[in-house]
Amino acid sequence: MGTDREDERSESSNRASGDSQPFPDVPDVEGVDDDASVPPTNGAREHAHSSADAPSKAMEMSGHEHGHEGAGATDDSCSPNTCTCGEKQGQSRSESRKQTPAKAMTDGAGVANVDEDGNLGDIEFTPPAENVSQDIEGKDPSVRVGVPDGVDLETPTYSIRSEMNDIETPDEKTWFMELDEAVIDEGRCIQCGTCVAACPSDSIGIGDDDLPELVKMCTGCSLCWDFCPRGGLRYERQWKITGGDDNVKGAGDPITEFSAKVDDDWTDGAQDGGVVTGILATLLEEGEIDGALIATESDEEAWKAESYLATSREDLIANAGTIYNQTMALGHLDLSKWEHKLPDKSWDEMSLALVGTPCEIEGIRALQDFEWDYQKQNEGVRAVDYTIALMCTKNFNYYSLMGDMIEDQRGISPDEIGKMDVLHGKMMVYGHDGEMILEEDIENFHDAALKGCDECADFTGYAADITVGSVGSSDEYSSVIVRTEQGLKAWEATEPSLDYHDLEDRGAIGGLQSWDKKKAFESLQRPFDPDAPRFIDYTDHAENYGTALNPHDQGH
Repeated sequence: MGTDREDERSESSNRASGDSQPFPDVPDVEGVDDDASVPPTNGAREHAHSSADAPSKAMEMSGHEHGHEGAGATDDSCSPNTCTCGEKQGQSRSESRKQTPAKAMTDGAGVANVDEDGNLGDIEFTPPAENVSQDIEGKDPSVRVGVPDGVDLETPTYSIRSEMNDIETPDEKTWFMELDEAVIDEGRCIQCGTCVAACPSDSIGIGDDDLPELVKMCTGCSLCWDFCPRGGLRYERQWKITGGDDNVKGAGDPITEFSAKVDDDWTDGAQDGGVVTGILATLLEEGEIDGALIATESDEEAWKAESYLATSREDLIANAGTIYNQTMALGHLDLSKWEHKLPDKSWDEMSLALVGTPCEIEGIRALQDFEWDYQKQNEGVRAVDYTIALMCTKNFNYYSLMGDMIEDQRGISPDEIGKMDVLHGKMMVYGHDGEMILEEDIENFHDAALKGCDECADFTGYAADITVGSVGSSDEYSSVIVRTEQGLKAWEATEPSLDYHDLEDRGAIGGLQSWDKKKAFESLQRPFDPDAPRFIDYTDHAENYGTALNPHDQGH
């Protein structure tokens, strides 16, 4: 044995002295050249075959591998470089190399998009699915496959986390899931959009049902909960923070009050005296603001309100009037959405007016009190310099009011309606020619109202610069309450274009405000306390409302 090994080493040494070196441990085989080269060791590769030969080489190797198995060969020395299986089956070496691609593919896993001659055909791509699981076979992607008969499998809930580890949710974190559990799922959401504006990671969006929804991972920062007027924001505390200690009695502590109207032809389509439109138009024309976030009627659904940024007098007049459903207004303060309408200047220099319900004004005031970064909504939140609140006892779910109550139950199509008003405890609906087509007690529409409105004690918008409504003034006039120095500035600029006098019936406003507070006290399941801390812990809220703690651990 020792002599044989010495001979092998000697032979190897002799071959190394030549210009090329055969592969080690490869036996001499008939038909194989002795001068086959070893690839150089410097990292580069010498290609003995042209690029045209390469596919055939790969297929030959694949085919031979399976050829051995079929022939039952046991020669351990057989390799892709020396195999003669084709010759053993009556083929020459060259014939073996000409084995068709189709044969090679049937021996292996095959190649997609390649025909039997090895030609690459047209490639088709399945477009990615959007917002759903990918479906590439025309089947429901949510259906489980291979489930035995009689076995009902449920998708594991978030609570499985508790079963997998001992990590507990930190007490200081409140998640969107808590807001969802305590407010949205409970039907208490008032659709103000404050949670959308507050989110520092843009994780909250607006769903097709006009309610907040999580669109990406929640970080547990607690801000959506803290600023929600039906969740963590003690809204009556915000009244005092904005307007002072006296801003919680009667109709608040205003600077001055008027009954006013704009004396112009365009007010025919406005609500009452058209004062809101008049004030905003003046602020725009004098360069005090670059735009006003108001409500407009949807192009697709009659009498459905949508947020709209008015940037001209014509914009404002075209959208004068009141629509009785919410728009998630604070969720539309992303200035990039309105970039095509805004002037060409830095967003940090923008100035906006916001018209909204009292709860929306409470939300924007609270957001502006903190220097946190609200991401996409941040510049819009900071840009709001004027706030106008509309007197409000309740708002409505659009589909319940216009679809169920008015169209289905009373046979009035939204397309027939020219104006709506809630006045003197009545729901009033007018046709396009001004004729009354419905007058009915507002209580008959209670089931269409947003449930969370029952908890609101802010009929007159305590946190606004100016409050405007119809209560307390005669027909065609608006009641105007100026609450702040900023509001007085806007009033004085608009005064020359107004027909106005002292507020006609202060008692009517105070009386309705008192009624609204009484209703709220009956509906609130937490203490009403303007002197308590502004933010309510989720655990405290849960204790008062019976809401689940850590709903993510309970299969929410």
